Amino acid sequence: MERVHGKEKSIKEVLQARKYGLDYYQREFNWATKQVEELITDLSARFRDSYDPDKGRGAVEQYGHYFLGSIILSSKNGGEVIVDGQQRLTTLTLLLIFLNNLQKEQGHPDPVPLDNFIFSVQFGNRSFNINVRERSSVMDKLYTGQSPNSEELPQALANIVARYDDIAALFPDDFKDEALPYFIDWLIECVDVVQITAYSDDDAYTIFETMNDRGLPLSPTDMLKGYLLSNISSDEAKTTATQQWRAITMPMREVDKSDEPDFFKAWLRSQYATKIRERKRNAKPEDWDRIGTEFHRWVRDKDESIGLTSDAAFTDFIGKDMSFYAGHYRRLLAASKTLTEGLEYFYYLSELGFTWQNTVALAPLAVGDDLPTALAKMNAVGAFLDALLVRRIWNFRSIAYSNLEYAVFRHIEAIRRKPLSELVEVLTERLVAEEDEFVDNRFYVHQQNNRLIRYMLARMTDHVERRSGITPRFVEYMTSRGVHYYEVEHIWADKFERHHDEFSHPADFAEYRNRIGDLLLLPKQFNASFGADTYHKKVKKYYGQNILAQSLNEEAYSNSPGFLAYVRDSELPFEPYSDFNKEQVDKRQELYRLLASEVWSPAVIVVAALPRQQEAG
Repeated sequence: MERVHGKEKSIKEVLQARKYGLDYYQREFNWATKQVEELITDLSARFRDSYDPDKGRGAVEQYGHYFLGSIILSSKNGGEVIVDGQQRLTTLTLLLIFLNNLQKEQGHPDPVPLDNFIFSVQFGNRSFNINVRERSSVMDKLYTGQSPNSEELPQALANIVARYDDIAALFPDDFKDEALPYFIDWLIECVDVVQITAYSDDDAYTIFETMNDRGLPLSPTDMLKGYLLSNISSDEAKTTATQQWRAITMPMREVDKSDEPDFFKAWLRSQYATKIRERKRNAKPEDWDRIGTEFHRWVRDKDESIGLTSDAAFTDFIGKDMSFYAGHYRRLLAASKTLTEGLEYFYYLSELGFTWQNTVALAPLAVGDDLPTALAKMNAVGAFLDALLVRRIWNFRSIAYSNLEYAVFRHIEAIRRKPLSELVEVLTERLVAEEDEFVDNRFYVHQQNNRLIRYMLARMTDHVERRSGITPRFVEYMTSRGVHYYEVEHIWADKFERHHDEFSHPADFAEYRNRIGDLLLLPKQFNASFGADTYHKKVKKYYGQNILAQSLNEEAYSNSPGFLAYVRDSELPFEPYSDFNKEQVDKRQELYRLLASEVWSPAVIVVAALPRQQEAG
């Protein structure tokens, strides 16, 4: 093996005007929302430590650095090939594309030039710096501000689009204005990697295997286990605790290795975090933050304050507390993947793209709660979070991770180990106090909220189906792949000339056309066949679709007794339309607003909290 060179480099040095290939086994980009969330959170926290607008952008050079890890490169055919690190470098490229687009959208007067970090141009053609031919079309669309249709892409490329959307959702709002150029300067100049370069494939792969297979460091869960067991003096009790630990953690490891550390973070935060770091320069990490990054050290430092004061306490911490919360955490994980009666809101929240629900749901649980009570508590929390988030969406407020972290912490404090009846009361009060009802009657679809609109239409359609005695199809409506997947579709075709009598300018027409009152959830094949038709032709076909689409057609009011009973009981202003002009969009907009108020009413918390006598999941 030749000498290996390792050198610390900034993102600027790694990506600017550089070109990297990938070997065949490295071509899949498989980071999930969780990894992007952690990266954005870490970068944001580190930048916030140093950010000081009073000192100007020149002071960014003195900001604290952030170490992103190592990358391994191999020299091959006169170029450089990434052996390890493409997940991070690809995500950084997506982040730079997002920041570049954000600068354009915000119209910053002095934007940071980023093109050279993203691509190079030769003979008029873009070639991205992470040079994978099959990605080029998707990356080009993202760079030019377009929204690739994920349903029509292979899974690997759809994943790239999804992670770009994650970045857009997770990037902190308070960095988007004055702080934006400071953040970009810091990202490219002060975020570092160690670049390890080998000069043959064999050497590069040997380095990769050595770093990943030999001398593996203990994980935080391993170190927590060691600390807890070392404080149990009886060999017999220690053996029992070891067996309990294995029985608790193995099911999580077998499904997803990240589930195990995520459980400890969720459990410890939900039950013990009493402080959170303030959002200001040089604020120190508190319980909430430390549990997120070093929960094993936090337990050791806080052992007395969390009750670990005796041999028996350490034994019970594993055998009773950890076992109790891990069992319910596994139920929540299962419910997030399969729609489960009694924990249905956790499937809804996973489709909504929320990630805090498990932590909040564990908060009201108390060791000793029987199963029906624990399920009722968790589902009540799920209903609260679902209603809170949808209200924020309707009122054009962010549901990004960074914007809700502090609120999530406060909600957890308010409901920790509360009895069921008191929990319902607290959640209902907080929903009413935290977020206005569906007050904006102009709610519309735009590039960033299409997925969220789809969720809302799916839930509202599912709700009307249930109340009408029709088999609900929420899972079907949200399925993203296959022949029969659904899309958000406009009732009005994109034909301004058909509406010039009501709108003097195409932009006014487009604004009205994008309001939720003009939207339905329909199979993609329907829009392909009828999307450009007039309303008079479409409305005849709507009767064969879901109940919200059918409700535009007069036949729904004579041939659907269950739906008629629901309309009568709910007193919602459903009505058929022979024409569908501006006035009808306004009426439909009001119908959807009132329907949303019913679906996400504070009363759903009470219903969700009705104890189930049978186990869910």
